[in-house]
Amino acid sequence: MNIMARIITCSQITAAVEQLCREANYYLENDVRKALENVLAIEVSPQGKEVIKQLLANATIAADEEVPICQDTGAAVIFLELGQDARIEGGYLYDAINAGVARGYTSGYLRKSMVFPPLDGKNSGDNTPAIIHTKIVPGDRLTITVVPKGGGSENMSAVAMLTPAAGYEGVKKFVVDTVKKAGPNPCPPIVVGVGIGGNFEKCTLMAKEALLRPLGWPHPRNEIAALEKEILEAINSLGIGPQGFGGRVTALAVHVEIFARHIASFPVAVNIQCHAARHKSITL
Repeated sequence: MNIMARIITCSQITAAVEQLCREANYYLENDVRKALENVLAIEVSPQGKEVIKQLLANATIAADEEVPICQDTGAAVIFLELGQDARIEGGYLYDAINAGVARGYTSGYLRKSMVFPPLDGKNSGDNTPAIIHTKIVPGDRLTITVVPKGGGSENMSAVAMLTPAAGYEGVKKFVVDTVKKAGPNPCPPIVVGVGIGGNFEKCTLMAKEALLRPLGWPHPRNEIAALEKEILEAINSLGIGPQGFGGRVTALAVHVEIFARHIASFPVAVNIQCHAARHKSITL
């Protein structure tokens, strides 16, 4: 049977990425805004309450005036879910992605932060190259998610190769210690992505993917959802508070993703996201 593949053009992809780069930096996601509004009611620190109010006001101004929520508009991290029955035409997929990033960061007046070579590099001038992760999925669609990842939160992330005997308590201690060490640097209240299992690179990728889950959605496995709740409570007991001014709300959510691991390994990664938790998606 000869079935025509669904065609997605590189020009469509470039235009979509350009739009997503701007929108991800201008507009706070509804779940993040709701989470900030919810924690405003439980924060007891006067300074902490004022910070949350300012974060919400800042997000409103950014959306109304179409300016960045934060001056650090991040590295352009791109997640692709490419349907195996789709066909990309008109060029090379990654070139199309990078062209969209270049156009979006230039036309959107977004700060360009990428330098190369990394040791003593020169700014590329358009925030390329993007950091691209591609997953092949069933179907004939292409879902593109743009995640502008700022340096302040990324710098506070960590990975550890624990011993299998460390168990749940070892995971909890590592995550909480990582957040405690980060203190105010990642602009709390933060979102904490955790990857457990796989290997060195798999757990770090899962930790970043965990940041894309809507806030308030627990993991489908009960024991992992319970672990998320337990870690969140421990983090919010640290007293770091919004922007480090003290208080009950250091994190908005903890999201854990898991994968099978080698019997001799127990990798765990923590990827911290700032209060803005920026990301936007589109399906072509």
